[in-house]
Amino acid sequence: MESSLHMFFKLAILLSLLLTLAAGDETLGFVYNGFQSANLTIDGIAEFTSKGLLRLTNETKQRSGHAFYPNPITFKQSSLTNSTAFSFSTTFVFGIQTGEYPTINGHGIAFVIAPTRGLPGARPSQYLGLFNLTNNGNASNHVFAVELDTIQSSEFFDINDNHVGIDINELKSANSSAAGYYEDRSGQFKNLTLISGQPMQVWVEYNGDQKQIDVTLAPFNRGKPSTPLLSLSYDLSSVLNNAMYVGFSSSTGSVLTNHYILGWSFKMNGQAEALALSQLPKLPRIGPKRRSKFLTIGLPVILSSLILAAVSGIVYVIRRKRKFAEVLEEWELEYGPQRFKYRDLYVATKGFKDKELLGSGGFGRVYRGVLRSSKLEIAVKRITHESRQGMREFIAEIISIGRLRHRNLVPLLGYCRRKGELLLVYEYMPNGSLDKYLYDQPKVTLNWRQRFRVIKGVALGLFYLHEEWEQVVIHRDVKASNVLLDGEFNGRLGDFGLARLYDHGTDPRSTHVVGTVGYLAPEHTRTGKATRSTDVFSFGAFLLEVACGRRPIEPRAESEDVEILVDWVFGFWCRGEILEARDQNLGSDYVEDELEVVLKLGLLCSHSEPASRPSMRQVVQYLEKDAPLPELSSLGISASGLAFAYREGFDDFAMSYQTSVSLTGSSIVADSVLSGGR
Repeated sequence: MESSLHMFFKLAILLSLLLTLAAGDETLGFVYNGFQSANLTIDGIAEFTSKGLLRLTNETKQRSGHAFYPNPITFKQSSLTNSTAFSFSTTFVFGIQTGEYPTINGHGIAFVIAPTRGLPGARPSQYLGLFNLTNNGNASNHVFAVELDTIQSSEFFDINDNHVGIDINELKSANSSAAGYYEDRSGQFKNLTLISGQPMQVWVEYNGDQKQIDVTLAPFNRGKPSTPLLSLSYDLSSVLNNAMYVGFSSSTGSVLTNHYILGWSFKMNGQAEALALSQLPKLPRIGPKRRSKFLTIGLPVILSSLILAAVSGIVYVIRRKRKFAEVLEEWELEYGPQRFKYRDLYVATKGFKDKELLGSGGFGRVYRGVLRSSKLEIAVKRITHESRQGMREFIAEIISIGRLRHRNLVPLLGYCRRKGELLLVYEYMPNGSLDKYLYDQPKVTLNWRQRFRVIKGVALGLFYLHEEWEQVVIHRDVKASNVLLDGEFNGRLGDFGLARLYDHGTDPRSTHVVGTVGYLAPEHTRTGKATRSTDVFSFGAFLLEVACGRRPIEPRAESEDVEILVDWVFGFWCRGEILEARDQNLGSDYVEDELEVVLKLGLLCSHSEPASRPSMRQVVQYLEKDAPLPELSSLGISASGLAFAYREGFDDFAMSYQTSVSLTGSSIVADSVLSGGR
């Protein structure tokens, strides 16, 4: 009896000890006021700086960095099935500093709770080091994150390129808001720019009883606003496992960006301890150290006054003879860093040597280059610009187009103007243009999966230009040679040298007829007006050439006549054999329903009547299978309405402009009978 009683007391003491340890884990908390000798597990390009900062990313492209608390944390009672997730609270201070181009964003930061440290298999760029192409959206991820995102990714339905989002198992946020905070006194919303280079503080709180998630953002040292930026009613019990890891994830894309964490506090089942803001390390200084006004203004003015008279004549003579003289008028100064120096482009391309030549066309030659200061790879297009009017308006449009940001557009970084020459600077695409994989017995061909991904990417890019940006952008030269492939063979629409802009709800102006024979809509050659519908017509030609591996217009063998691709595909459709029009290099490795949609959609977009063509919104819906493609016969598609659309446009062009052109896809420019335009 006494032995049994003794054993009972031992078991009771052991049980009490276990409950005490469990309770301690459930109220775990920690705080890092800086990261000198911090006990965190890091991977990727994450590192601790000598100043005590946690730097998640450095100046390296297409990489990610993670930092996690090293031990698993109990988020649910492990002894119970279907247990409820505990409450938790965290706060941290972060800063994002962009690289050489302060208006060009990189990617963002995410606070993350995950079942493993390091998130193996996650991708950089728009995936933020959290997910990848195959697991994004899987319930088996068991990932909760709060993203501070500086890129608008249309595939994730981001609201803008400066937002905060609550992510549950995927990057399509369950709730999101533009970055900012609500003032306590007035309740007015104040915007914050995540890439401002200034530190900001975030609070993330989950109430396990009320199943409520609150996210709050504020400028550094302003205190926590009483109204959260985001609130979401959601039970995290099904998302969080019993034991999870907490930390941060961040990634870079094509633009160099530094992501920093200055301090971090976390608490289970309680309020996270306030950070000692005065003890946090400082972000690195951007730009030169501030000097006194006398040194920066007074002394230079005095010295300049003394030597100006002596050297002004010499400088004038030297400037006229300089090899790198370029045109710079006063009104161009307002466009700021978008304008490159000719000397920098000359050095980057090794003097525009032929060995750096990427290609040439009707509007100029394109060279590969590497900027010496940033090591950024670029493509430089040299255009002879002889516009009789509107140079200022033309440059303004180029600068506006330079603000376009979409994963399926080649970024236009800026321009340079020298004498009668205009140079456009793009981000370099390592796999070149799409046309070299389609024609003339290419050494490397793309399989159907790659082609279909390119088609959908270009469609999304055009939809962004037509409907999603602040103005309507008409590309005016959609074709395979203007679709560039990045390192992962994703399609990006490029060459915006001919693009035109106008406000939503207004009509485009008449202009010069520009574009490429075989891609020009009939009404464009007659009226000189480039519209969204003329871009759709060009996209239809692009669909057919990618699916068939043939140019829109090709000379017939041993004949002065030409073979028109839309006629050719139309003939197969009339015989009920439309799949036989496919590129024979595909063999049998293709998806029949996808190929059929692309070919029929190419015919539909090629209709000679603009009103009969779909919008790019409808095109995207058809390609994504969000809407069924209408039967061509039900739309009155016939030889009179469709099959001679190309020939009508070609004949109209030849009769109206008497211009000598090549039939192998060369671009043309001809003055419209209607005056105006660029």
